[in-house]
Order: sequence, then C-alpha cells, then structure tokens
Amino acid sequence: MQRDATGFLKTEYMDLVNKNFDWRLRVLQGPSTPHCKVDGKDVIMLCSNNYLNLSNHPKLVEASMKALKTHGAGSGSVRPIAGNMDLHIELEKKIAKFKRTEAALYYQTGFAANAGLIPQLVGEGDLLLTDELNHGSIIDGVRLTKAERAIYPHCNMEKLDEALKNADKYRRILIISDGVFSMDGDTAPMDQIVKIAEKYGAMTWVDDAHGEGVLGGGRGIGKHFNVEGKITVEMGTFSKAFGVVGGLVAGSNDLRNFAINKSRTWLLSGSAPPATAAACMAALDVVEHEPEHNKNLWDNTNYFKKALKQMGFDVGNSTTPITPAMCGESAKAQALSVGLFEDGIFAFPIVFPMVARDKSRIRTMMNAGLTKEDCDKALAAFEKHGKKLKII
Repeated sequence: MQRDATGFLKTEYMDLVNKNFDWRLRVLQGPSTPHCKVDGKDVIMLCSNNYLNLSNHPKLVEASMKALKTHGAGSGSVRPIAGNMDLHIELEKKIAKFKRTEAALYYQTGFAANAGLIPQLVGEGDLLLTDELNHGSIIDGVRLTKAERAIYPHCNMEKLDEALKNADKYRRILIISDGVFSMDGDTAPMDQIVKIAEKYGAMTWVDDAHGEGVLGGGRGIGKHFNVEGKITVEMGTFSKAFGVVGGLVAGSNDLRNFAINKSRTWLLSGSAPPATAAACMAALDVVEHEPEHNKNLWDNTNYFKKALKQMGFDVGNSTTPITPAMCGESAKAQALSVGLFEDGIFAFPIVFPMVARDKSRIRTMMNAGLTKEDCDKALAAFEKHGKKLKII
C-alpha cells in the first residue's frame, strides 16, 4: 500500500469547512483603530484586543521611532547571550513598579510565558490545579509538565478547596487561572483563590492578559481584588490593552532569577526588537498617567452591554469589555458576522473548537476610542441581523 503522507491536511480542513468550524481570515489594511479598513471595506472595529486604543497613541509611536534610531531594528541575539539590551532591563523595572512587585521578566509573547514557565514550576511529585475554561496557552503549558493535574469546575471555589484537602503527599502545588476569561468575559475570584492557596501552602498563577489596562484602574486583577503582592505569578501581555506585543511575568526576585535560568521559551528565543520594548514602556506610562482611556473604555462597555441585553441577546456572565452575543449554532454565528460586516461592523464569530459546539457567539471587544454614535450603529446592526437570524 502506498501511504498518502499529507492527504489528511485537506481532508481535515474540508471537514472543518463543511461544519462551519473553520477560521475565515480577513485582512486589516492599515492600523488597528476604531474605524479601519478590512478587506477593502470601511468598518467599525469590534473584535480587537486594543481596548484602550493605544496601538497608535502618539507617545508609543514616538518612543518606537526613537528606539529604532538609537538601537536599530533588532537585538541580534537571545538575551542570555548578547541580546540583553538596556531597554529590556528598563522595561522590566517599569513592569515591576507598575504591578507593585519586586521584579518582572519580559517574554516575546504571553503564550511563551505560559508555555515556558508553567512546566518549570511543577514537575513529578507535584500537583497542578487548573480552571476548566483556562486559555489554550495555559493548557499547552500544563501539558508540558510531569505534575499530576486536576481540572476544577469553572470558578468553583468549593471544588478547588475540596481538591486540596488531601494534597499533603505532594511536594509543590500550583493553582492556575485566567484572570478574565477571554471567551466569556467573566473574572476569576482571585481573592478567594489566594485565600485557598495560603490555606494549603500552594502557589498561584494568574493569566491577566485581558485584565491589565482594564481592571483595577488599569493595574489588573490583583488591584481589582486587593491581592497585589499576594499572587505568586502575575502573567500578562502587552498585545491587548497596552497596544503593543510581548508577555510578562511579575512576582518576586526569586521568581525572576528562577525563570531566567529555567524557562526555555525565554532562554532560546531572540529578544524583542528595541522599538517594541520602548513602545511597551510608553504604554505603561500612558496607562498610569492618562486614566481617561480606562474611563472611556468602561463607559462604552456599560452602554453597549446594557443595550445588547435589552434587545434580547444572551451575553452570559460577562462583567468586562469582552461581551459575547450568544448565537448557539456555529452557522448562525458565521451568518451574523457576515451580516454585520455588510453593514460596516467587524465582529468576528467564535465557533467550535474555540468554544463548545452549541456555544458559538460573536465576541465583541469594546474600545475606548469608539463614540456613542459608533456604538449605536453597531447595536442597530446587531438588532437587525439578530432578528433576521431569529437569535433574538
């Protein structure tokens, strides 16, 4: 028999297409702004993570251009060898100050932070507990460990506590949770997680990717729940509210030293370009000194979320600028997205396997730069096509 080495690629892709489970990529032609051009059409952006509209903030652009002139386009190496620039060190000091921790470490991406450090903190003889709805990058990091793993029901603190009652035999214990859950927009009760961890001598890891710049006046979920300095690892990213790119971990000096020597995604990846590091620093300054962006974000969020509910959309348990408009079947979510795009609203469908088969939705992401008129135009399109598709 002659084996077809690559035939599965097309077969499995076409299976996704036939089930409406495939990603249908659109092209952003220009900057990520509230009003942008996608596939040649002028649209209102409702699916960007650029919550505070900082991607094109003059201070970030200026900082990038200055670093490009003084430090060049690239670092030339991994940080452990020759790519450890003064800009990287300065950025990490700013992150630690912003997060109110002893130290911090900048990663190339948030995914790299989760995949690279989680497997080093726990191993054989240890226990790792993870929320059932944690992000895929956490899931991949967990899969790389040799620790015993337990998945607890979503944000169920009673079950989490119960799972730890007979955990004396383990060398180390790590509890991992998203801060803001990216598909549903709800938040983990970090105050309760920290309390349970302290009770059993466990470490805590929170992925605050969607909380930084958003919750706690911009400082994240630690500030939001008044547990700053009590979370073992605060992991985050600059690719969302901060408007740039790159991951971070914030915590103790011991954590930073451990990660520098143990985390292979950090050790073996080329360091961030100077312009990126400089833009990240500028973003931290803007979030700290220009609170109006955070205020605008929440004003828009509350207005938009309330209106979606009033017209009959199920928005789940969202308490953040991530507001899902539940559609049920994948085909309906795809159709709603197409209808919205025709009316100048870019809002992407989230379908299986990103979410359960019957939990497909349009996931809207609010932006501080949108006006009330922009929100009203988007809401009118949601109502029009939601009724047409019998979603509402």
